[in-house]
This record gives sequence, structure tokens and C-alpha cells, in this order.
Amino acid sequence: MIGGRQLNVGDYGTILRRRIWLIVIPAVVGPLAAFLIAKKLSPRYTSTSLILIEEPKVPTSVVPSVLGNDLTERVAHITEQIESRTLLEPVIEQYGLYKEDRKTGSMADLVEKMRTDILVRPVQFSKEPEGGDSGRANQVPGFQLSFTADTPQLAQSVCAWITSQFINQNLKLGEARAVGTSQFLAGELQDAKQQLDAEDAKLAAFQMKYFGSLPDQEQSTIQILSSLSRQLNSVNDTLSRDREDKTYLETLLAQELQASKASQAGTSPQTLQEQLVKLQNALAALETQYTDTYPDVIKTKQSIADLKKKMAAEEGGAKTKTASIPAIAPTQSPQMEQLRAQVRSLDIAIQSAERQQVSLRIQIRSYSGKLRMTPAVEQQYKDITRNYQTALKFYNSLLAKEDESQMSTNLEMQQGGQNFEVLDPADLPRTPSFPNYGRFAAGGLLLGFVIGLGIAFVIEMRDKAMRDEKDVEFFLGAPVLALVPSVQNGRTRANGLLQKIKGKDQAAVAAGRR
Repeated sequence: MIGGRQLNVGDYGTILRRRIWLIVIPAVVGPLAAFLIAKKLSPRYTSTSLILIEEPKVPTSVVPSVLGNDLTERVAHITEQIESRTLLEPVIEQYGLYKEDRKTGSMADLVEKMRTDILVRPVQFSKEPEGGDSGRANQVPGFQLSFTADTPQLAQSVCAWITSQFINQNLKLGEARAVGTSQFLAGELQDAKQQLDAEDAKLAAFQMKYFGSLPDQEQSTIQILSSLSRQLNSVNDTLSRDREDKTYLETLLAQELQASKASQAGTSPQTLQEQLVKLQNALAALETQYTDTYPDVIKTKQSIADLKKKMAAEEGGAKTKTASIPAIAPTQSPQMEQLRAQVRSLDIAIQSAERQQVSLRIQIRSYSGKLRMTPAVEQQYKDITRNYQTALKFYNSLLAKEDESQMSTNLEMQQGGQNFEVLDPADLPRTPSFPNYGRFAAGGLLLGFVIGLGIAFVIEMRDKAMRDEKDVEFFLGAPVLALVPSVQNGRTRANGLLQKIKGKDQAAVAAGRR
């Protein structure tokens, strides 16, 4: 009796010994029944093949793979393609699969059932395989294909077909991705080139428009301005010297003309005095620019001294009347011709210097204006340059990717990429994969044992007999003084009656104690 009071380990052991046959008999019958049921089921055979991932002939660091390194994703993609209705329907018709199911099911049901019979399982070999197979010494990823059919030959044929489809679909997938990637990059590269050309044209137009005002040209503009300023100063100095030389030469030429006139028509003291004043003025002008050792200064001083001597010599002479004579043109001496040539040369040099001076001033004003515009142009130039650099960087990256894609495409076309290799072709199964008699027997054993325990538990719960002093004390609430063993007579009393008498005797003893 297990209802009511708390049981201990000893109580469970007693119950187990009492109900042992209720547990053992179902546990023995269960495997036998399961085996007989399995024998009645139609056998199913599973053929298996093993496919490895062959490493690319060229390292991925040299030519990146267009398929990537995610094996699970690629296998799942190929599996979806192979399990499509378009491919499975012809296979069902070709191999005559599911003949019994065709009577009641549609083609969609047959396709779905074939999908359940196809199993793709990724595998990974251990580093130290049994048997010393050096080909599997390294961890090489791969996957296992299996197909279950009614006969071994049919399972092997369909599994071989699935294996070949995996190989073919992988090649098609690699080529399609390579070509698609190349075409996509070609289109993107063309758009990027157009964008780069547009930005290049904008940059060129801006540089031409603001030449000399660009930030990176600021130092060169300053250097040009400095050079132009030095050139202008040099031209100004040269122009000043040429003008002074011209003034001096004109003075000398005037003196020569006066001397020539004086030699022909006589010279009055008043004329000599004027010549002296002119020479002194010319000397004063020369001394402001040159030192006393300058040749023109020395020559002018010598002329002044000669003129003073001449004036002193003529002061003591008698004054004579000058007869009127016809005007005679002064003769041109070689010295006068030389002076005139020098004056003309200086005129030409002065004109050239003046033109150069004007040109330099215009250039200085232009570069000065460009230099003042540099801060305002800098922000616009940064924006245009940034856009150009971005377009150039994007174009170069696409160009590099296109080169890599082209190499990847050539590699895939030559089947030098990551391909599938059949390590173990589809085998011919010798024993059915379903039903598994061992598993059925184990399941029958487990089920029979559980059923036996259930039956024993139910019977024990329904049993109201008090079997020991613990039951009496628990249900009657009185201590037990003594136990009277039952006397069993197999000829006169049944087991059930003896048990009832035993229960009444124990109850009577307990009542006597009260």
C-alpha cells in the first residue's frame, strides 16, 4: 500500500520484489514486439557521398575569391537550387521514385518528400584520422550528401546525381558571380570615371580662373612679387642713370656746338659765361649721383677748368668789332657725331626701360590683387579639391577592384578557384537505414519497461492491504504490540482469504492494546 504514508528506499525495494514480474514481462515482450513490427515495415536504404572543398590553386592573398569563405552559405545556396521543383521533377520521373505515393499524392507532394530524403551535412575531419590517411591529415572542410530510397541501387543512383549537381552548380555559381561582379564593377567604374572627369574639369577651370590666388600658389606668388619688385627697382635705377647720362651728353653736345660756333664767328665773354654756368650745373648734378673718381665727373671738371682759362685769357684782350658776315652752318666734328649717337642710343634705352617699367607695374598690381584674393578663394578651392580627391579615391578603388575581379574571373574560368572534390563517391548500401532493428529493439525494451512500471504503480496504488507494522500504525494510529504470522493452507483457503484474515488479526491485536 503506497498511498498515504511516506515511503523509504526499503519500501520501494519491497514493492519491486513483490511486483517484479509485472515489470520484467513487458520489458521482455517489448523488444520482441518491436522487432516483429520492424520486420513488417518496408526497408529504406541510404546512399552517402563525401565532398571536400579543394583549396584554390592561387592563394587568396594574391587573387581574392569571388565566392567568399562562408562554406555554409554557399552549400545552402546550392542546396536550394538542387532542391528546386524544376530539377527534382525530372529526376522523379527519370528514376521512377515513389511509385506507391503517386497513386494518392500530387507531384508537389512527391517533390516535398524527395526534399526530406535529401540530407546535406557539413563535416570537418580531425587532425589525426584513424588509419594514417595522409590526405586527411589537415582539417579540410567539406560536407556529406545522402539520399534515402526504397532500393540500394536507386539510392546510389540518385545520390550520385545529387553529387554531380553539387559539382556543376558550384562551377556555375563561381562563374556567374565572377562575371556578374566584373560587369557590375565595369558599370560603376564608368560612372566613377565620368564623375572624376567632371570634377577634374571643374578643378581645371577654377585653377585657370584664379591662377596665382590658389592657396598652394601663395608662396610662389610672393616670390614672383618679390622678383618683380627687384626688377622694377633695377629698371628704375637704370632709367634714372640713362636720363642723367642723356642730360650730361646733351650738355656736352651743346658745349661742342657752342665751341664750333665760337670758332667760326667768335665767342663773347657772355657766351663763355653761359657755358661755364651750364658746366657747373652739370657737375653739380653728376656729383649728386657719382663720386669724384667717376670719369664723367673728372671730364666735366676738366672742361670747367679749360673754360675758365680761356675766359681769363680773353679778359685782357682788346675788344674788336665783329663784322657782319653771312651765317655759316657749324661743322660736325667726329666727337659731336659720337655724342649724338650716344644720345640716340640712350633715348632708345630710356623708351625700352619705360615700357618695361609700365609692364612690371602692371604685373605687380595683378599679382598683388591675386595675393589679396587668396583667403576668399581658399574655401572654394578646398571644396572643389575635396570633391576631386574623393572622386579620384573612389575611382582608384574601383579600378583596383576591377583588376582583382578580372583575375578572379579568369581563375574561375580556368577552374583554379575553390572547387568541390568528390572524396567518397555514392556508395551502394548493404543494409537498410530504416528500420534499424537495434534501435527498434531498444525502443521496445524501454517502452516495455515503462509500461511494466506503470502497471505495477497502478496495481500498488489500488492495493488497500496493510502489509507491515508501519501500515498498521499509520492507518490505525495505535502502536503494534506483536505480529502473528499467517498460516497458509493451500487446500482449504485461497490467498485472498488468508490476506484478509491476516489483516483482521493485526487489527484485533491493535484493538486489544487499546
